[in-house]
Amino acid sequence: MTNQPKRARPDDYFKDWKQREALAEGMIPLVGQLSREKNVKCYIYGKPLVNRSVYQIMKDHRYVRQVAGNELSEKETFPVFNRLSQLDLGPAHIDVGRLAVGYSLQGTADGLSLEQYLDRELDSLIGSTGKPLIEPQDVVLYGFGRIGRLLARILIDKTDGGDCLRLRAIVVRKGKAPNDLEKRASLLRRDSVHGPFEGTIRVDDERQSFVANGNEIKVIYSDAPDAIDYTEYGIHNAIIIDNTGVWRDEAGLSRHLQSKGASKVILTAPGKGKLKNIVAGINSDLIESSDNIISAASCTTNAIVPPLKAMDDEFGIVAGHVETVHAYTNDQNLIDNYHDASRRGRSAPLNMVITETGAAVAVGKVLPQLAGKLTGNAIRVPTPNVSMAILNLTLARETTTTEVNEFMRYQALHSPLHQQIDYSASPEVVSSDFVGSRHACIFDAKATIVNGKHAVLYLWYDNEYGYSCQVQRILEQMAGINYAVYPQKG
Repeated sequence: MTNQPKRARPDDYFKDWKQREALAEGMIPLVGQLSREKNVKCYIYGKPLVNRSVYQIMKDHRYVRQVAGNELSEKETFPVFNRLSQLDLGPAHIDVGRLAVGYSLQGTADGLSLEQYLDRELDSLIGSTGKPLIEPQDVVLYGFGRIGRLLARILIDKTDGGDCLRLRAIVVRKGKAPNDLEKRASLLRRDSVHGPFEGTIRVDDERQSFVANGNEIKVIYSDAPDAIDYTEYGIHNAIIIDNTGVWRDEAGLSRHLQSKGASKVILTAPGKGKLKNIVAGINSDLIESSDNIISAASCTTNAIVPPLKAMDDEFGIVAGHVETVHAYTNDQNLIDNYHDASRRGRSAPLNMVITETGAAVAVGKVLPQLAGKLTGNAIRVPTPNVSMAILNLTLARETTTTEVNEFMRYQALHSPLHQQIDYSASPEVVSSDFVGSRHACIFDAKATIVNGKHAVLYLWYDNEYGYSCQVQRILEQMAGINYAVYPQKG
């Protein structure tokens, strides 16, 4: 917890709001300029600011009260943005909120002006000419279902100047409708859960592609992963993201690499056999340059592994049970009908359905120290998105609700797991509040139960978007993208 002096209340709330609103409005072109021209991504305590509205930026400032125990005003951050736009910066991720708070705590104590403080903190970045990649990395989405379309949105949103990841194509089976191309684009344009696409999409029938925010995305029709020549479409050395789930072992997924122009494969499902199951932020250090095929594990595995690792590191986990309350998926039936799996044939929108989950076992592949210590089960419920994992843990030492909550709060806000774990202290949140969360999970502090060595933790997670963000983080690592992060720690 940072010890910022408490800010005095404004004499006139409305006047203060209008002043801060104008400053937030002025940040938008500065954030866009830094992103497009310098490949500098700006954040407010981990909240990305690119393509954010005025009120979203103001809410991001308000969020800081959970972190620093005080408000963060646009009056403090706008001068930082203004200075950043004047500096000759290399590509980086810069947390403007932390810099602003750092200046109020340390910079002023050192007798520095804001300009002097920022010049000192960003010294190694000023004048830097290094790039995250020598040339842009082509990306192909094999399959265009729920995860595929969300990954498309994320990749398009992060295109910026176009010198890192470029979504070049999607591969699908030819539909029966004569307007197949338009129907594919329409599914990207509108989503019943995640809302409309932020930007414009046009269909180019002659080039068999659609153009989303200037990104031309070829639509390739194929029934087999090894029957495509990507170079015919100008695609080279591409990373293929297989989100069909049809092939989940090395033999099946290696078929992608037989297609000309493909170089690596990421599976958006639990991998079988000896495939590395990677959870971004946890064991992504296992990714080697020689790895051509990896698995991004499952949405539930991604949700539970970060808090399990944190709890095991701090308290020790002797044993536990993971109960997943999961939104229904396309694997289930809308109305009662035949299904190979038990119970999944019953109507998903009308029933809670007990089913199996491999997430507890999968934890052992990511965190070997927990292998054999966890059991798991799942209940599918009649909601289309956002799930919950309940961790019922026996710990190696006694603790309290307050200690666990404060520990998880620190993990969410200040630790290397801040991209994976978010924190909520609201007594009023429900599942729909977490649609669109970029985190692997959100720790619900108000639901925590602790009794000596027994702890029950409740974790929300957007099983679609949050998981897709985790996949994108693995994609960046496989592509060799590594941004400098400021302010630097230590």
